[in-house]
Amino acid sequence: MDTAELLVRCLENEGVEYIFGVPGEENLQVLQALKKSSIQFITTRHEQGAAFMADVYGRLTGKAGVCLSTLGPGATNLITGVADAQLDRAPLVAITGQVGTDRMHIESHQYLDLVAMFAPVTKWNAQIVRPSITPEIVRKAFKLAQTEKPGAVHIDLPENIAAMAVEGKPLRRDGQEKSYASIQSIQQAAIAISQATNPMILVGNGAIRARASDALTQFATHLNLPVANTFMGKGVLPYTHPLALWTFGLQQRDFISCGLERADLLIAVGYDLVEFSPKKWNPDGDIPILHINATPAEIDSSYIPRVEVVGDIADSLAEILKRVDRQGRPEPINLKLREEIRADYQRYADDDGFPVKPQKIIYDLRQVMGPEDIVLSDVGAHKMWIARNYHCDRPNTCLISNGFAAMGIAIPGAIAAKLVSPSQRVVAVTGDGGFMMNCQELETARRLGTAFVTLIFNDGGYGLIEWKQQNYYGESAFVHFTNPDFVKLAESMGLKGYRVETAEDLVPTLKEALDQTVPTVIDCPVDYRENILFSQQTRNLACLI
Repeated sequence: MDTAELLVRCLENEGVEYIFGVPGEENLQVLQALKKSSIQFITTRHEQGAAFMADVYGRLTGKAGVCLSTLGPGATNLITGVADAQLDRAPLVAITGQVGTDRMHIESHQYLDLVAMFAPVTKWNAQIVRPSITPEIVRKAFKLAQTEKPGAVHIDLPENIAAMAVEGKPLRRDGQEKSYASIQSIQQAAIAISQATNPMILVGNGAIRARASDALTQFATHLNLPVANTFMGKGVLPYTHPLALWTFGLQQRDFISCGLERADLLIAVGYDLVEFSPKKWNPDGDIPILHINATPAEIDSSYIPRVEVVGDIADSLAEILKRVDRQGRPEPINLKLREEIRADYQRYADDDGFPVKPQKIIYDLRQVMGPEDIVLSDVGAHKMWIARNYHCDRPNTCLISNGFAAMGIAIPGAIAAKLVSPSQRVVAVTGDGGFMMNCQELETARRLGTAFVTLIFNDGGYGLIEWKQQNYYGESAFVHFTNPDFVKLAESMGLKGYRVETAEDLVPTLKEALDQTVPTVIDCPVDYRENILFSQQTRNLACLI
C-alpha cells in the first residue's frame, strides 16, 4: 500500500461520499487509489467550481466536503472556494498535490509553498512529510473542519510521499459530545428577557448548524417575541409565522432598522459577526445584547453582550424558556413591523413591468418553489434582493455566500445541492456577471445528470457595483459588458434554454424548466432602476410605529 491508498482509506473512514476536483500530474497516485474506492470522484471543469461544490456540500450536510487539485495553478484556483467555506463556516477539506520533498529547496516548476498560502484561509493545514502520519493528519483535518465554528482545512501531499510504501490504518473517529450552558448564565438570560419591555430575536446561521429551528420556534412563540434572521439564518423560523420579521443585514436602512432602534434587548441566537458587522447596526454599542450560541462572542466594540449563554443552542433556549416570566409585560411593539414588511412585499405580486423588477422575479420564484426546495444565490445586485425578499419555510433552503461574498458560487453549489438532495428542486439564481464566471460547470451538471434551473438576472453589467457607484457618485463607470446568447449557449451544451419576454412569462417558464430532466437556463432581463429607487426610499424611511 502506498501513502495515496492510505489517504483514501482514511477518507473512506471519515464517511466521504464525493471528492470534487481536477486531475493533475501531481495527484496521479490519489486518483489511481480512488479508482478502487467507494468514494465518487467528480471531475469538474475548474478547481474553483470543485471548491464551491465541497463548500455547499458541507453547509447542507454538516460533514466536510472534499475538493482536490494539483499543485501550482490548480491549488491557487481552489483558494476562492476554500476562503468562502472558511468565512461562511462550512466544513471543507482541501487536498492539494505538491512537488516532491526533494525539489522544495530549489526553484522548481509550479512550486509554491501551499501550506503558507492556505494558512490565512483555513482553520488548520499541514503537509504530509512522512507516510506514517497520514492517519493523524486526516483525522485532525476532519475533526477541526467539523467542530464549531466549522470551516476549511488543507492537506498538502508531495508526489514522492504519495508514492511511498506505508503500513497503517485509519484512526477511530471520536464522538462530538454536546456542551451545555451554565445554570448561572441561563438564569441571567431569563431575568434579562423577563425585564425587557421590547425585546427582539436575531437568529443566525449557527442556529441552523445546531438544528435548533424547532427550539427557536417554540421559544419565540411561547414568549411572543418577534424574530429577524440574517441572510444565512433564513428558515429557522418559518417565514409565514406571525412573529417573523424576515431578513436583517442589508447595509441600507430598512424596516428592521426601526425595530433595532426601539429594542431594549436583542437576543442574538446563533449569530456570527461575519454575517453582518454589528458596527453597521449597533455602532455605539447602545443596544443591550443577550448572546446565545455554541461558542463565546467574538470581541467587537459594538457587540459586547450583557449576558452570554454558551452551549448547545436548542438546550439553552429550552432551559431559558422554563425560567422566563413575562406576565404583565406589554406585547413588543416591534410585532407591528410585520404589517409594513408584508405590505411592501405584496406590492409586486401583480407588477407587469418589463424588464422585470427584481422584487417581482423573487416574488414569483417564491410562489413556484416548494417549502423543501433549494435556492442558491450567487453574488451581485440580485443577492441583495434575494436576501431581502426571498423567504424560507425551512433552514438551508436558501443558501447565500455572505461572509466572503464570492461570485460564481451558484452553479457549482446547485450541483452539490442536487447530489445531497436529489428529490428536491433546485434553482441557482445568478447575475449575468456571476454566471459567466463558472458557467462551464453546467457541463459537469449535464454529465452527472443533476437537473436544476439557472435563473439569470440579465442587465448587461455588474449591477451591484453600479448601484454603489450611483449611491456614492451619482454616476457609474467600467461596469457594462456584452453577453453571449444565453439560450444558444445552453443549447450548445445539451441543456434547455429559455428567454423571458414579458413579466407574465416568468412563472410558466419556471414551472416548465423545473420539470425538465436536464439542467436549464432562463435568461430574464431585469430592471435594476429599482436599486436606486430602493436606496432613495430607505434614506427617507420613517419609523411610523
